[in-house]
Amino acid sequence: MSGSGGGPAFRAVVAAEQLSPAFPERAARGTVAALRAWQQEALDAYFAATHRDFLVSATPGAGKTTFALRLAAELLRTRVVDRITVVAPTEHLKTQWADAAHRAGIRLDPRFSNRHARESRQYHGVVVTYAQVAVKASQHRALTESRRTLVILDEVHHGGDALSWGDAIREAFEPATRRLSLTGTPFRSDTAPIPFVTYLQDRRGIRLSQTDYAYGYGRALRDGVVRPVLFLSYAGTMRWRTRQGEEWEATLGQDDTKDVTAQAWRAALDPDGEWIPAVLTAADRRLSEVRQSVPDAGGLVIATDQTMARAYAAILTKLTGTAPVLVLSDEKASSDRIVRFAEGDDRWMVAVRMVSEGVDVPRLSVGVYATSASTPLFFAQAIGRFVRARRRGELASIFVPSVPVLLGLATELERERDHALDRDSTADDLLDDSLLERAEADEPASADLLDEYEWTALGSVATFEKVLYEGEEYGSLAEPGSPEEWDFIGLPGILEPEEVSRLLRSRQARQRRHAAERPPSPESDSGPQALHRTLSEQRKLLNGLVSLHARSAGSTHAQIHAEVRRLCGGPEVSRATVTQLQARIDLLRRRIGGR
Repeated sequence: MSGSGGGPAFRAVVAAEQLSPAFPERAARGTVAALRAWQQEALDAYFAATHRDFLVSATPGAGKTTFALRLAAELLRTRVVDRITVVAPTEHLKTQWADAAHRAGIRLDPRFSNRHARESRQYHGVVVTYAQVAVKASQHRALTESRRTLVILDEVHHGGDALSWGDAIREAFEPATRRLSLTGTPFRSDTAPIPFVTYLQDRRGIRLSQTDYAYGYGRALRDGVVRPVLFLSYAGTMRWRTRQGEEWEATLGQDDTKDVTAQAWRAALDPDGEWIPAVLTAADRRLSEVRQSVPDAGGLVIATDQTMARAYAAILTKLTGTAPVLVLSDEKASSDRIVRFAEGDDRWMVAVRMVSEGVDVPRLSVGVYATSASTPLFFAQAIGRFVRARRRGELASIFVPSVPVLLGLATELERERDHALDRDSTADDLLDDSLLERAEADEPASADLLDEYEWTALGSVATFEKVLYEGEEYGSLAEPGSPEEWDFIGLPGILEPEEVSRLLRSRQARQRRHAAERPPSPESDSGPQALHRTLSEQRKLLNGLVSLHARSAGSTHAQIHAEVRRLCGGPEVSRATVTQLQARIDLLRRRIGGR
């Protein structure tokens, strides 16, 4: 195996020079050989540095793998290292790394097992997962010490997933000759330190991660390395019932308490409601339009858990007449399905976790974010599956629930963030992500996700709300399937970024003209509202006050509802009259105002 003889290592660096970036027609600008400009800059920065640890943050889809393998080949050629260990987050990514390394003339063994104490001499090294290292760190330390080793830590933030993982990675790779850390999202939602990452205090005393080379989404977009992203936001009315029989109603997209927003979001994702089928229908229409210009364009639905994924797949099967590719776990069969989907022309794939990070399917163009995960890390990695550009003018279209935390993340897609220690781990999250991350890790049934009490979805209705593009909002509320919705989901599949902005402005202006010319509807006349509208508003107001009071009193929503019902009389919320609801509202207002 060894590169010490010069022959295999020399062939490796020659092959690495031939590695083609995903967007070769734009890669040549300002680059040498087959590298993009940023990859060459990062190489120059690496060799100008004197320390053995080097952290590269590059936006998903930019070509971190190509950069890392080119660097590995150069270190083999110059005999700085004799072997390579790549640490990847998942089993599927082990194979992906090995295949890319093969194209670069570097032989990596993705089937290396902890059961074997030795690695095959016909390879330059191995590809393992973080979990493998955590199970038997001492064995991987022995391999690291056996020869001069370059360790490539792919998506290095996983080194902070658990204290035991961080300790194992430090033990296994502390003796490495060189360590290259890669990440597409240099931040976590917690404060666990990431191994081999340098932290320095800022003026506030907060320790921030130090990146040796950064290539953010904003610059990658200007360079034409990644696609621009169009976010299509869907709101709507959601209804659900608690175990105590209280019926709630809320509008997704309106300012509500954290609890109400979480429950409304959950109701929207319920496959038995109308929201998900309407959004999947709109997304499939968008995919059909994109495929007019990009025939192999594919779509991906990211689900919260396996139960939801199967239900969404059934909806898509009924909608399209063809069963989508279903990916439910990190097993070999699922990995094979991803490869077949990437190389084929199937319309849709539905997945739970493993397609959210690192998986390379360049033809993905349309996405449905149908998961309750809201951490910046998960969101950025998920959107990263859609941004890899193959040709000029490709556009990524992502359908999202109208939830403040998601729309905020979408608006700040170009914002670069460092990993901060010494802070409240949930200070910048609008929802309780510990519950959502547990769902990502364990994939429980959706009914177990959020509350301390049982919960039943009663129904959901979808409404197209708006489009987010480059931080700007376009469009207005429209019914699914309407011409107003089609104005935005029917954009051409190939557009230059400036053409997207121009077309969005044009369509919004047209909608405003039509709205101004439209005669006022009878419902807009002044006068008493319909009873069902008054009841709906009263219930929503009451639920908001209950949530506010429950949070301050340390009680559950159900306990507050039961108490005000006892004091004011009358039936449960779903059967109470306007007068009875108003009495409860007045009581809670007096209590809150009297504190």
